[in-house]
Amino acid sequence: MTTTQLRAVLVHDQGESALSDDYFRSPHHLRAEGVTHSLVIDGGASGSLRLPLIVRLIEGTEHADAVSPYGYPGGRVDGLNDVPKAAVDWCATQLVSIFVRDRVTGPRCFTEGTARNEVFFIDPRLPLEFREMHRRHVRRNARLGFVSSYLPVCESSPEEREGFKEVYRQTMVRDGAASRYLFSDAYFDELLSSPAAWLVTTRAPDGREASAAVCVHSDGVLHYYLGGTADAYLARSPSKNLFVAMSELGATLGVPLHLGGGMQPGDGLEEFKRGISNMSSRLYTHEIICKPEVYARLSAGDGDGGFFPAYRASRG
Repeated sequence: MTTTQLRAVLVHDQGESALSDDYFRSPHHLRAEGVTHSLVIDGGASGSLRLPLIVRLIEGTEHADAVSPYGYPGGRVDGLNDVPKAAVDWCATQLVSIFVRDRVTGPRCFTEGTARNEVFFIDPRLPLEFREMHRRHVRRNARLGFVSSYLPVCESSPEEREGFKEVYRQTMVRDGAASRYLFSDAYFDELLSSPAAWLVTTRAPDGREASAAVCVHSDGVLHYYLGGTADAYLARSPSKNLFVAMSELGATLGVPLHLGGGMQPGDGLEEFKRGISNMSSRLYTHEIICKPEVYARLSAGDGDGGFFPAYRASRG
């Protein structure tokens, strides 16, 4: 990479400059997330780096900042990656700050990222053995007549897609999820029409969806993206059968299955995923301050609670 300072430019193009065939930078995901801009860093002969961003006004000010869409989008790497943030002139963006969610595997957008949650994978190239209780519950459910299947989501029926949405929404209500995760029908329409998405379902003996998930293919990984279990079948833990089916799908596609992590370090969800995985890594984010003086002024009194940008800790 060139040592000459690079210049970041913000392009108002709904993320078009950052598009790729990978789900988290696909037109479906960028439309669902309401992406407004692309951040373009042109390294000349070294190539370019292009990130989809959502630009937001900062309430009560004349300023704006930006954030990556949900998931693991990173940026479209065309020869330029692992860019030192200090090597970039951010002034032309006119943003106060940028929060970047990087890919779950490399190449990374920038150097010196912030390590976040531990996340877990089922890699079909590595030995895998589920815990005995998991295997026992899976066998029990199979004897009772629970059946799992998977198919590209664009080949699923309207009834199957509606069943997934209902299972997911029941789970979010049951878990008291933040409003961020209560997706609209328009959001689901984009997700469920993507050629990079798969619907995985475990059906109860009565034929109804007991547990369901949508997995998406992005950057050489199959990601467990959204899923849940119906209230009526929760006691049978049909999600354990679902995870077996997802691991089989990953093996069929020849790619690792990314399970994600827990809600908090060391919680029950993290331990469950640790027990059914054979590899782990860390999520990385990048916190970029484009206007240090404005950032400091807006953040005054918000303390150092680890939230970025600090001035949104109280504004939301």
